[in-house]
Amino acid sequence: MNAQTEQVDDLRLVALPTAVSVADMFVRFSLGEWRLRAMQDEAAQTIRRLVGAAVDVADRRAPGFLLVRLRLTGTYLVVEVEGNRVALPPELAGTRAGLVDLTAGGRLAWCELALPSGMDASAVPLPRREPRRSPAAEALGDEPNVDPEVIQRILYGLGGGAHRSD
Repeated sequence: MNAQTEQVDDLRLVALPTAVSVADMFVRFSLGEWRLRAMQDEAAQTIRRLVGAAVDVADRRAPGFLLVRLRLTGTYLVVEVEGNRVALPPELAGTRAGLVDLTAGGRLAWCELALPSGMDASAVPLPRREPRRSPAAEALGDEPNVDPEVIQRILYGLGGGAHRSD
């Protein structure tokens, strides 16, 4: 695995059967945000297999947590599932996949998926979000007029101001 990670996104789930579909939605959303929609089906299938294998070996009475992670590194999208009880599904045999025992305990199952031809991780744009006001703020109307001196005094009182000028 390449150690240089350009982007990462993760989600913590309980190792229950519902985690499989939630992980699928997470992968599809994240890859949509990264503009890697062409990889959504392959990556979603891979995460379903990895999370499904972890859920299969989980203790039903105390399932524990799973950390589902997507990393863009080099020319690969790395799909990872980390937890105390994680297994590598047999469907991923023969692919760029593996299972690692972590020094802090637990295990990490991973699979590398090649990025589209000619693309590397540094070329994938960061998600862009438009500034938006909440529905509650919209209901209030226009932005209130704020006195910068009042804000400075508040910051000073909270310990965030550099110097107080009187």
